[in-house]
Amino acid sequence: MEKTPNFETSVAFPELAVELAAMSDIDQQMRIKSHEDGTWDVTIDARNTKRMKEIVSTVGWPTIAKVGKEGADAAWLLVQHADRDVSFQKTCLALMKAEPESSVSRIDIAMLEDRVRINSNQPQLYGTQFRQEGGAHVPLEIEEPDTVDERRASMGLGTLEEGIRAMYEKYGTPE
Repeated sequence: MEKTPNFETSVAFPELAVELAAMSDIDQQMRIKSHEDGTWDVTIDARNTKRMKEIVSTVGWPTIAKVGKEGADAAWLLVQHADRDVSFQKTCLALMKAEPESSVSRIDIAMLEDRVRINSNQPQLYGTQFRQEGGAHVPLEIEEPDTVDERRASMGLGTLEEGIRAMYEKYGTPE
């Protein structure tokens, strides 16, 4: 039996919410498999990016009101993983920033902002992007690191130290 995501029945595009959840599930399954056996299916990100472009051109940014919280989170995740199309990531970031705070997660904005900056060879603002180095999770370069925790707090994120701890909780110690 197919899993039906939990989303609000009052969303504008319930079918799209289901589709985004399914796309996100496939994305995450591929990434989990990659951690287990090292395989990576580049066609998944390409297919998801193509579909996200169609969705954004049709309905604009998939906000909470349009596709529910789960659908909006899935849309963000799919764009976060659209690293081969930084221009599209930038477009989506601008669309997300233009929405009212109640429509888009501030944390999602912070994470996509950092991803776009890293993909554009700029230091990140919020310290959400990491590399694995010498058995540790290390934040990629951060602009003005002395004030990163204030910027993180403004977006609803915990401290950078808490973010680093969360990496170990989620992914363990890198090999």
